[in-house]
Amino acid sequence: MPVIGFLHPRSRADAIRAVAAFGQGLRETGFVEGENLAVEYRFADGQPARLTALAADLVQRRVAVIAASARGGEAAKAVTTTIPIVFLSGGDPVRTGLVASLNRPGGNLTGVSMLSLDMEPKRLGLLHDLIPQASSIAVLADSTRVMTVGNEGDFEPAFATMVRESTGALIVTGSTYFLFSRDRLAALAARHKIPAIYELREYAEAGGLMSYGPSNADAHRQIGVYTGRILKGEKPADLPVMQPTKFELVINLKTAKALGLQIPDKLLALADEVIE
Repeated sequence: MPVIGFLHPRSRADAIRAVAAFGQGLRETGFVEGENLAVEYRFADGQPARLTALAADLVQRRVAVIAASARGGEAAKAVTTTIPIVFLSGGDPVRTGLVASLNRPGGNLTGVSMLSLDMEPKRLGLLHDLIPQASSIAVLADSTRVMTVGNEGDFEPAFATMVRESTGALIVTGSTYFLFSRDRLAALAARHKIPAIYELREYAEAGGLMSYGPSNADAHRQIGVYTGRILKGEKPADLPVMQPTKFELVINLKTAKALGLQIPDKLLALADEVIE
C-alpha cells in the first residue's frame, strides 16, 4: 500500500474541508485512504515556520508523494529533489521558483496555482458595484507587498489609518497569514464600519462582507487528482500546473445589514452563496 504525505499550514480542524476535497480527488483516480492508500498528515497549526521540519519528517518516512498546501510547497521543495510534490500555490509558481514554467514544470514539482493576485481587479470591480460612491479604497497586504502588516499588532494601526483617511472600502489581498487571522480582520472591519472584500469564502463565513476567488476546496480536489495520477506512474515534470476551474462569490447579508449596506440585486444574482 503506497503512503503519501499531506502537508498543510493550518490546523486539522481548520483544514477539514480541504482534507475532504483532497480525498475526493484521490477517489477520482481510484485511491481510497485505508483501502489501497495510506496518508501521513502534517499540520502546522497556523505556524508556517514549522512547515520545513514537518516536510523533512515526511521525507524521512519516504512517502511516495507529498501534497502540500500554500507555503508547504516551498517547504517541501527545500527538503527533497526526488520525492514528487504536488503543491497548491496562491501566487505565480514560476515567479516564486517552484517550477520552471507552467506548461513544463520540470523537476519534481507540479500542482495548482490559485491566481490570487490576478483576481484583485475583479474584486475591485465588485467593490465598485457595491459602493460606487467610495472615493478611496485601501489595500491590505502582508509585509512582502501595499498598507503592509507583518503581525496582528499591525492590524489596529492599519485600520486606524483607514479611518483617519476616510477610506470608503477595503481589499484584503491573498495571504496565508491573513487567512489564519480572518476572524480578527472581519471583526476590525465591522467595528470600524469599513466594507471589505476578501479572497476566499472562509472570510465571509467568519463575518467578512464579501469574498470572491477560486474555490479552495476544489483546488485541493485538483491536487488530489494529480497525486493519484503520479501514484499511477505519471511524472510531475510532465504535468502542467493547473489553474482554478471554480470561482465563488460569497456575500454575508448579516454583515451588510450591520454596515447599513443594501446589496444590489445584480450582485445577489451573481452570488454563489448568500449568508443570512
